[in-house]
Amino acid sequence: MNDGTNGTPNILVITSNTGVERDELLLPLQRLRERGARAVHAAPDKARVQTFVHDTDKDVTVDPDIDLSAASADDYDAVVIPGGTVNADKLRVRPEAVELVRAFAAAGKPVAAICHGPWLLVEAGLVDGQALTSYFSLRTDILNAGGRWTDQKVVHSCVDGHTLITSRNPGDLEAFSAAVAGATFGTVSML
Repeated sequence: MNDGTNGTPNILVITSNTGVERDELLLPLQRLRERGARAVHAAPDKARVQTFVHDTDKDVTVDPDIDLSAASADDYDAVVIPGGTVNADKLRVRPEAVELVRAFAAAGKPVAAICHGPWLLVEAGLVDGQALTSYFSLRTDILNAGGRWTDQKVVHSCVDGHTLITSRNPGDLEAFSAAVAGATFGTVSML
């Protein structure tokens, strides 16, 4: 929901408390804020989030802005799901994360996921009939869930009234961040 003062979109970025791919969390937050969005980071526990580089090397810790249980799709214009193998695996078994992304989709608000983030979309039942991309190892999971996997930097798909924006890996972050900003500021075209 835009804040009403100047059309500033409110964007929620959700992660687990560990295993998050550093750049897939920090770069979208930075790019969205640079464009004027109010980007809020939520995690299951309001404790520090441990980021990693390439899933194996511990990097910086980040304090989330809010607890995941305090997040509501009613308060935001879009949700972003960063990758990291452990991050995505932990999120997809959290009922509150699954229900939250379903609520965004049901409200017709963009749901964006990068790298391993689409695992949460599979768990939430949001990929059937959709075109999307991900880290290549999720291809079979997406196909088995009824999605159409493609190897592109960014895939923007809208089926059954909900929009998915997906990307493959950290190399696609600039394009992914631009697509999320475009969808929330109303300037993106379908790919």
